[in-house]
Amino acid sequence: MKLRVLPPVFRGRLHDARTATSIGRWLGPAFALCFVTGLVSHFMQHPPVWLADRIPSRPSWGYRFTQGLHVASGIAAIPLLLAKLWTVYPRLFAWPPLRSARHALERLSVAVLVAGAVFELATGLLNTVQWYPWPFSFVPVHYAVAWLVTGALVLHIAVKAPEIRAHWSRRSPGTLSLPAQDAADRRSLLAAVAAAVGAVTLTTVGQSLTPLKNLILFAPRHPDHGPQALPVNRTAAAAGVGRVADEQYRLVVAGPRPYTLTLDELRALPQHEAELPIACVEGWSRSAHWTGVRVADLLERSGAPADARVRVVSLQLRGGYRVSEMGHEHARDPLTLLALRLNGEELDPDHGYPARLIAPNRPGVLQTKWVGRLEVLS
Repeated sequence: MKLRVLPPVFRGRLHDARTATSIGRWLGPAFALCFVTGLVSHFMQHPPVWLADRIPSRPSWGYRFTQGLHVASGIAAIPLLLAKLWTVYPRLFAWPPLRSARHALERLSVAVLVAGAVFELATGLLNTVQWYPWPFSFVPVHYAVAWLVTGALVLHIAVKAPEIRAHWSRRSPGTLSLPAQDAADRRSLLAAVAAAVGAVTLTTVGQSLTPLKNLILFAPRHPDHGPQALPVNRTAAAAGVGRVADEQYRLVVAGPRPYTLTLDELRALPQHEAELPIACVEGWSRSAHWTGVRVADLLERSGAPADARVRVVSLQLRGGYRVSEMGHEHARDPLTLLALRLNGEELDPDHGYPARLIAPNRPGVLQTKWVGRLEVLS
């Protein structure tokens, strides 16, 4: 007797194009928003040469807003993607697997899209908790796969455009002929998905949208938790700095007229105040009151040209982002400070004592702590 292997049969009423399109109307914009805000974050952290001097320093909350949207839209996309996969997974077992060139193109785009989307959301979520159980560098791979997913998504939409168009409207042709039970089940499913999106958003977004901070249940950072009520990603011990002795500290400003300042001399310079956020790539952000010396004043004293870029060098011994660079807009912005005090208190060592950079509209990883050197770049 010959054994015949048959593909599985699915009879669930909601594994259909109408339900998949309904969820796709939410998932598509979530992915688009996540992609665009991710590009903003990537180019602000790693600007190409042509963009380095064109990144604006205002609005001061710009990066906080875009990165908060990036993480929030990525987290919201997780239940949407799971629901979308649930509605379409029977098609993965469709037989025959390839029926035409158009069908082969569709299956290829789906394979790349599903694998890439799962990878992006999973690695992005793990990045928010700073857990990297993989051998590759997160940032360049996450960035490259984002482009791959976006390309696959555009291709998928183009291939499926006729079917999407047929099921886009609530009163699409054929929708009214569905059994009443199917329509009720679909509404219940969509309501449950919307509730899941709302729940994961409300219980995580408070790490950047601080008015909702009391609703935080699952976010890895609370904006009030940390030294001086401000979160910390890298401590002084982890950076190999510890507490810098006051009498040993020197700030070197390397420009046309180079000079060196002790901590007492730095404190004796005119002090300015600014209310600026720390906005981290992991999604948390918090505004704080900073006091310190304007970087523009330090550059002016060194004879730096008005359009000069600046390299900021930390005293830290290990870890990434020991060196950062600023374009002239940030360097000359009056809100950009070499901060000595936080919320009216001397900086905690974990916040960069004795001096750290704080600038408007700038990723937290580039707000260099334990600053020991400013270098004027031509």
